[in-house]
Amino acid sequence: MRARDAHLARGRPSTSGAARQRVCAEAARIMAEEGVNDFQLAKRRATQRLNLPEGRNLPSNHEVEEALQQYLALFHGARLVSDLGRLRAAALEAMRFLARHEPRLVGPVLTGIVTPSSEVQLHICADTPEEIALLFAEHRIPADQGERRLRFGGDRELRVPAYRFVADGVPIEVCVLTHAAARETPLSPVDGRPMQRANQREVESLLAEPNPAT
Repeated sequence: MRARDAHLARGRPSTSGAARQRVCAEAARIMAEEGVNDFQLAKRRATQRLNLPEGRNLPSNHEVEEALQQYLALFHGARLVSDLGRLRAAALEAMRFLARHEPRLVGPVLTGIVTPSSEVQLHICADTPEEIALLFAEHRIPADQGERRLRFGGDRELRVPAYRFVADGVPIEVCVLTHAAARETPLSPVDGRPMQRANQREVESLLAEPNPAT
């Protein structure tokens, strides 16, 4: 049995608990190896590949994230340290460029659980999204505009403009919030709790750590 197969099989309990753990481990492997960043998509693919009924025995996003963190540490430890440093450095440069818009780093690059397909995710403040579009245009930064759904307490959902561009080979997403919306912390898609967010000084401190992946 290959090491990765053994890792997936280790410690499986019986009945539905076993199926849940298998889905969790396979979803984590899919996210680490196949460029899937969406937890629900990874779990659906895992369920299909394991020939299990869809919608049953599904682990939480938090469980999959924990399994992903373990998988990355076990099979991609050296790459993880290198990639995380590169992504955080790119995040810091983007935050300096967007400094007047109070940028905050969120997502995997902040938590340290990054895969080869992870992107830098920033939240910024602006009076209008057009202000950010003009900023990119003035600096000749080609950026695609889309949107991102953010969840807040009280089952509220907000669709915000999101600009995506690439800097030195690193994909970066910038979500534009109004000043009023930015005063409230969005909920994490992983565990439903308020997102971790870091300002420029905090990202500088992360980059100064000797081993950022631990």
